[in-house]
Amino acid sequence: MASPVQDFGRDIRFDFYRGVALWFIFVDHLPNNIVSWLTLRHYGFSDAAEIFMFVSGVTCALAYRELQTRDGWAAVISHTLRRGWEIYAAFLLLTIACVIMVHVAGEGRFADDSNTRVLLDQPGTALARAAILQYRPANTDVLPTFVIFHALFAPLLFLLMRAPNLTLLASALLYVLVQIFGWNLPQWPRNDWYFNPLAWQFLVVLGAWFEMGGRQMLRPLLKSRATTVVALLYLLFSLVVVLGWTFKPMALLIPDPLARLIYPIDKPDLDPLRLLHFLCLAVLAVRWVAPDWRAFKNGILRGAIRCGENSLDVYCLGVLLALGGEMLLVRVSNAYVAQVAISVAGIAIMVGFATILTWVRIRTREQPKLF
Repeated sequence: MASPVQDFGRDIRFDFYRGVALWFIFVDHLPNNIVSWLTLRHYGFSDAAEIFMFVSGVTCALAYRELQTRDGWAAVISHTLRRGWEIYAAFLLLTIACVIMVHVAGEGRFADDSNTRVLLDQPGTALARAAILQYRPANTDVLPTFVIFHALFAPLLFLLMRAPNLTLLASALLYVLVQIFGWNLPQWPRNDWYFNPLAWQFLVVLGAWFEMGGRQMLRPLLKSRATTVVALLYLLFSLVVVLGWTFKPMALLIPDPLARLIYPIDKPDLDPLRLLHFLCLAVLAVRWVAPDWRAFKNGILRGAIRCGENSLDVYCLGVLLALGGEMLLVRVSNAYVAQVAISVAGIAIMVGFATILTWVRIRTREQPKLF
C-alpha cells in the first residue's frame, strides 16, 4: 500500500492522530470497558473528541485552500456543501441502522442505552426531528455538528484568508460568550446539543487558523522549553485530578477551594480546562512527533493512518461496532477477556475496512474524504 503522503500530499501525522482518536472513541463507547484505560479520558480533562475537532479544522483548511487556489470559490462552496450533505446522509442512515440493530436485539435496555426508544415509540416525529438535526441516537452527536461546520466552512475560509487573526479572535469571543451565558441549540425531546457547535467551533477554527499561518506565528512559542515545561505541569495536574475520580485517596490532593473552582468540567460546552488540556497535548505533539517519524511505518500505526484517511466511514462503522459490542457484553459475557477481545476485534475490523477504502481510492485516484 503506497504512503498517503505520496499519494495525496497530506501530512501523515494528522491522519494518524485522527485514526487513533477513532480507536479511542470506539473503545470509550463500549460501556465499562477495561480497555478504555488505554485511552485519554482516564488521564486528563480532554479526550479524543478534541483531537478530532482540531484535526478536522486543519485538514479542511489545507484541502479547501488548495481547491480555492486551483478552481476558485465556486468549487469550494460546491465541495463543502456536498461534503456536508454526505455527512448528513450518513447521520440519517446511521440513525436507521442503530434502531434496526436495537429492534433485532429485542429492544429492552438497548433502546434506552442507545437513545432509540423514542424513535421506536414515535417513529414519525423522531425521524422528522432527526431530519432537522434535533434528535440523534447515542454516540452520533458529532455528526450533526460537522454538518453545520461544513455548511459554513466556505465563508470561514474566506475570512481566514482575508483576516486570519481577526477571525480567530471572533471565534474565541463567541466561545467565551458561550461559557458566560450558556448559549446552545435545542435538542429533542429534551436537553441541548451534546457537542454545542457554538463552543466547539473554536477548535475547528483554531485548527484551520493553525494551518493557514498560525503554525509559523506560534513556532517560537511551540519550540520554547518554558512552554513545554508549563504544558507538562498542567498535564500532571490534570492527571492527578482525573485519577482522583477513580482512586479516592488521590482526590485528597485537591484542596476543596480548588475543587469548587474547577468543577463541573463540562464537555458539551468545551470547558476551558478541557480546551487547555488539549492545547498542552498539542504542544507536545508538535514538538516531539516529526512528519517522517519512523514508527509511522509500523503496521499498527499504519492501521491508524488508514482509519484517519477515511474518518467518516470509520466513525459510522465504529458506532455500530460499539453498539454490537455492548449487546455481546450484555448477552454473552462481560468478563475482562470479552471486553479486550471485542475491543481488539472492533479495531481490527475498522482497520481492515479503512485499508480497503484507501486501496480503492488509490486505484481510482480519488482524494481521501474530509470529515
